[in-house]
Amino acid sequence: MNEKILIVDDESSIVTLLKFNIEKAGYRTDVAYNGLEAIKKVEENDYDFIILDLMLPEMDGIDVCKHLRSEHIETPILMLTAKSEEFDKVFGLEIGADDYLTKPFSPKEVLARIKAILRRTNKQVEQRPNTIKIGDITIYPERYEAEKADEVLTFTRKEFELLHYLANHKGKVLSRDQLLSAVWDYDFVGDTRIVDVHISHLREKIEPSTKKPVYIKTVRGLGYKMEVPT
Repeated sequence: MNEKILIVDDESSIVTLLKFNIEKAGYRTDVAYNGLEAIKKVEENDYDFIILDLMLPEMDGIDVCKHLRSEHIETPILMLTAKSEEFDKVFGLEIGADDYLTKPFSPKEVLARIKAILRRTNKQVEQRPNTIKIGDITIYPERYEAEKADEVLTFTRKEFELLHYLANHKGKVLSRDQLLSAVWDYDFVGDTRIVDVHISHLREKIEPSTKKPVYIKTVRGLGYKMEVPT
């Protein structure tokens, strides 16, 4: 284990607690105390994981996350929020966070989340084939990109992982809960809005008409299915 984790929080007590326990578990750590410092460090260094507080000086965690994803920096992000802070979990995951934890939390819980997310993302990379072709869409898993009729399409990481999962299970009806578990590794206790939001985003990018989708079909009462257009 040699993964390097960036801890971004302006509370020194939280940083000290996380740094001690994460290093004790065998990871390397680095620290940033505000949003702008975090962006600078991520752009200048290679990290395997980011722990990102929601409320930060200079730039908050939401804007940091948005900026990193807009720059196609796909390092897994665990967002930290205080109980008193309003945080829409669907919105947080939609902008590119991989998971979130509410303060106060136990170091054991943080480590469990880190291991689960790293295990999932590493497995996805290992299982990724070179290319997948469906209709006039060619998917390039290693680049997190796809082409449609020679036009390059770009996606957020979760949009791409959802597209990739649907493509790998072409022709199969997949429930929202299945997609949520496979792509987000997350239990929303029935709250599957995040899947519908991302399906909508995918359709805007790949479908000739979002009103009459030919690639990603809705199977009423069951979920979604990806097909080759006829």
